Amino acid sequence: MISMEMMNKLEQKESRIIEIRRYLHAHPELSFEETETAHYIEEFYKNVNIDKIDTHIGGQNGVVVTIKGVKPGKTIALRADFDALPIEEETGLPFASKNPGVMHGCGHDGHTAYMLILAETLAEMKDELEGTIKIIHQPAEEKSPGGAQGIIKAGVLEDVDVILGIHVMSTMETGKIYYHAGNTQTGRADFTLRIQGKGGHGSSPHLSNDAIVAGSSFVMNLQTIVSRRINPFDTAVVTIGSFDGRGVNNVIKDAVTLEGNVRFMSDETKDIVEKEVRRLASGLDETFAVTTELKYSNDYPVLYNDPAVTEHVSQVLKQMDIKEVNEVAETTPQPPSEDFAFYLQEIPGCFFYVGAMPDKGQFYPHHNPKFDINEKSLLISAKAMAAVVLSYCGKSV
Repeated sequence: MISMEMMNKLEQKESRIIEIRRYLHAHPELSFEETETAHYIEEFYKNVNIDKIDTHIGGQNGVVVTIKGVKPGKTIALRADFDALPIEEETGLPFASKNPGVMHGCGHDGHTAYMLILAETLAEMKDELEGTIKIIHQPAEEKSPGGAQGIIKAGVLEDVDVILGIHVMSTMETGKIYYHAGNTQTGRADFTLRIQGKGGHGSSPHLSNDAIVAGSSFVMNLQTIVSRRINPFDTAVVTIGSFDGRGVNNVIKDAVTLEGNVRFMSDETKDIVEKEVRRLASGLDETFAVTTELKYSNDYPVLYNDPAVTEHVSQVLKQMDIKEVNEVAETTPQPPSEDFAFYLQEIPGCFFYVGAMPDKGQFYPHHNPKFDINEKSLLISAKAMAAVVLSYCGKSV
């Protein structure tokens, strides 16, 4: 059977997947700056029997590879992201980042590594496949406005029936695969608030309008949005991540700038939070005799997994009986946002999760300076995605 042949081939290439992952981990690049990584991906495919490669997609560093089966059929898109984060790595790994202040702290190096070898293997077996497979190597998942929109605007999805993606998760047990139908990951918004007061001498506050006091009031009042404006059965998070009020101890601050982040699980909640942030910001003008400038931007949408596609994916993974997988289970919705959500607004698909928790010792969450993945998850990811692809494109699974 083609599925057994595929799984055997991937097993034989596991060491190459790990080798690629480690190389990419040592050479991370920030969102929208991944020129060398894109070149590495392009070079990889020069010796692979693909049908087409498109580079610099959407004016970005995206690479899209097309593999055509021997007969017509569905067109399936697979996406792997490849950007890194502005984090100074503290793992102590022998293949740790060689780029100061830049780190693969979310597993995108692993996504790219498994996808390259999976694509190579699918290309080797394309005479046994039906339909078309598009491999989307996407840049800039981590930074707004995200790389997915450039892929979409370039027309990559226009002939695609289903899109699939995997995220390795250091917080989930290795050997387990998780899925969730419907709203699965939060949407996101960002805002920046500048408060202009009137500076002065610390001994004479009555002659000033203290921007720090106004900003502090805003921070505290923001906490009432979730507790008093959002339905308790809905999900919302409002975070102030930066309060730029540094000065000296005897000077009343003239102006401060705050930066915030919002997460939500429905469009209704998104609208309520934005309305309340704007209301609270505008209220500072009257309350504290300051002037405010608010820039509010809705970013990634809620990630919605198509229920029918997700049911199909989960059943395939359960029936395939991948030997490295001991459980395929439904998970709860996940708090982080993900620009794969833009694809799912265009066509049906499923974004699912592969456990990558270390076998021993402490694990660290994504975006942590000590973040690492269990490299066993890479073969599992390749096999899991292969199983789903074959369910759509295999002549004899």
